[in-house]
Amino acid sequence: SGINAEYGIPVASVAAGFPEGQTPLETRIREVELAVEAGAMEIDIVINRTLVLEGRWEELYDEVKVLRKACGEAHLKTIIATGHLADMENVYKASMVSMMAGSDFIKTSTGKESVNATFPVALIMTRAIKHYHEHTGYKIGFKPAGGIRTAKDSLQWLVFMKEQLGEEWLHPHLFRMGASSLLGDIERQLHHYCTGRYANNAYDIGM
Repeated sequence: SGINAEYGIPVASVAAGFPEGQTPLETRIREVELAVEAGAMEIDIVINRTLVLEGRWEELYDEVKVLRKACGEAHLKTIIATGHLADMENVYKASMVSMMAGSDFIKTSTGKESVNATFPVALIMTRAIKHYHEHTGYKIGFKPAGGIRTAKDSLQWLVFMKEQLGEEWLHPHLFRMGASSLLGDIERQLHHYCTGRYANNAYDIGM
């Protein structure tokens, strides 16, 4: 809350039983409410994968919808945890249901799964975003997360997004990358660009 007010930096928070999403729904709702009350402007939730694997799509819709309501004015990023969904049909359906329930972004992974962001899964999810936009007029953001480690990886994702969804999905309001390890490589590449050499270690970068 203080960061929002003093520096104007939007605060994002995970909530709703992250990273498993298996806590009681009432607990997940309260976690979202507390994060918003503390100043979070973006909330990342993870769906209950059991509902997907058992084909309980209406229950999944209801859960995401009530969590969306708990977000209030905060943006909702819904993680569908593609590595746990068994097949691509489930990935597509989970993406669609999450968007129908009010998600502002759909996100591949928590980063904790054994399989995270992959291009085959991203193709299914971005096609779902495209179909949803064609039928409703609403533009939903996409966030691949996990396994994006280098600047070259990020360039591949930018090219992919341009080809699949167009130029507008290259901007932060519709595209993010979850890659905590990516920052180090970007700093390394910028250091090389500025000095003509790669840094020996993190202290040599001086950023």
